[in-house]
Amino acid sequence: MTRVLKIVGGALVALVALVLIALAVLWRGDIPYATLEQRYAAPTSRYLDLPDGVHLHYRDEGRADGPVLVLVHGFGASAANWDDWAKRLGDTYRIIAPDLPGHGLTRAPKGYQGGPDSQVATVEAMAAALKLPRFVIAGNSMGGGVAWRYALAHPERLTGLVLVDAAGWPPAPAPGGKAQKQGALMFTLLANPVARGIIKNLDNSALVKQGLEAALIDKSLATPALVKRYSDFSRAPGHRDILVSRRGKGSADVATPERLSVIDTPTLVMVGADDRVIPGADSKRFADAIHGATLIVYPGVGHVPMEQIPDKSAADLRAWLSRQPTAPAAAPPAHTITVRELPPARPPR
Repeated sequence: MTRVLKIVGGALVALVALVLIALAVLWRGDIPYATLEQRYAAPTSRYLDLPDGVHLHYRDEGRADGPVLVLVHGFGASAANWDDWAKRLGDTYRIIAPDLPGHGLTRAPKGYQGGPDSQVATVEAMAAALKLPRFVIAGNSMGGGVAWRYALAHPERLTGLVLVDAAGWPPAPAPGGKAQKQGALMFTLLANPVARGIIKNLDNSALVKQGLEAALIDKSLATPALVKRYSDFSRAPGHRDILVSRRGKGSADVATPERLSVIDTPTLVMVGADDRVIPGADSKRFADAIHGATLIVYPGVGHVPMEQIPDKSAADLRAWLSRQPTAPAAAPPAHTITVRELPPARPPR
């Protein structure tokens, strides 16, 4: 018996040693902001000090005197996710893309609590500081959640609302009564408090790569440079605390048909029919709930149409904007769109 206990004890010691070695190998520290700015700041990068202590990074590009588009990125992403749209729309529009706190090159004070209210407040503080005229706000994924909440809080500031595979609905039950699973493994791990604590300070490049492949569908688009950018930004001082706490607590501030029915801002809903991160049916729910909304569905496209099909998605946005009452006089003619029906949404429990 003693011999067995010694063997078991030795095996446990060896296992613990292996785990500690693995943790040491995979451990990743912070990357200083100065280093990140040197790597990723663009010629159009600008900074603002906001009242809540946030040092906001944003990109301000395109036609300086054009109608304003404010573009809000998704979870773990950054202003750089809108580069393709900025290149295609900047001849007509002034494009402002902020990094939300916990993302990109934006610095947040220690103990900063992220969440829908603070994200909307960040966009509003930026708009006020820049003295923006009325503008169109567009958001992807989590940024779409920021956009529709902003439309509810500050309708007087907007001329348009664009939701791109937007977040916000409570999870719909799948067959068997369980909530539908998201396609990215990272989101599954971040939903678990034990896993969050383990992976927080470890090398997340493999998880980032899997998440990007799930979002982009075309795995060739998840290049090593793109994976590195996402991973690097997550290691900015303070970012991991915000990202982990933000994803862990979730939000009780969800979309409902009743809440969205009061939005009278002209609205465009864009969705990849093969979105593996947020069910495509959620976008149809947005279009159904917001009176007069236009829905564009992209067959074969995933969670980020602005990156996977930038030419078509930007052209569709330009065409929709050209039909709005405040459109520039020189806007190009409408672009033909392809629409595919999504399956009916399941009502939330």
